[in-house]
Amino acid sequence: MRELSLHLLDIAENSIAAGAMNIQISVTEDTRMDLLQMSIEDDGRGMDADTTAKVIDPFVTSRTTRKVGLGIPLLKEAAELCNGGLAIRSQKAVGTVLEVHFQRSHIDRMPLGDLPSTILSLVVANPPVHWVFNYRFDDQSYRFDDAPIKAELDGVAMTEPPVLSCLREMLETGVKEIQQG
Repeated sequence: MRELSLHLLDIAENSIAAGAMNIQISVTEDTRMDLLQMSIEDDGRGMDADTTAKVIDPFVTSRTTRKVGLGIPLLKEAAELCNGGLAIRSQKAVGTVLEVHFQRSHIDRMPLGDLPSTILSLVVANPPVHWVFNYRFDDQSYRFDDAPIKAELDGVAMTEPPVLSCLREMLETGVKEIQQG
């Protein structure tokens, strides 16, 4: 994967596969601390301590379509190459939290990518899931919570073109305004 937003997509899909109904994605860019942090928190099945420790092994996967799971190990390696790291906390029947951080200015750090499109894809493709997206850039922050939107739509599909257009604009404007201060 060439962009960090695609790693977020991959990990969020893992959360969905684990039965999560509430997923929170947070991205923080702190230029003063030279730090980029990302986290995904879910209320899925969770994992026991042994499984949590094995998740960073590329040859351990729960998927039946292939024998390797490269997403988390590659993200961990990318973070470590950029003076960062990755941590996973999980509890059976409670959920999982994955946190990763990078030296923001590191020359080898992957670009963040298209966060609004990534979040939009997750929200639209998984309507039963409650999505919260937090983006922070220095002292500015943006929060997207799809629950009030779904309540307002009252059964109208999020895939309807006017709804898609509105969601895209909300996400793009929110992220852009924060980045520009």
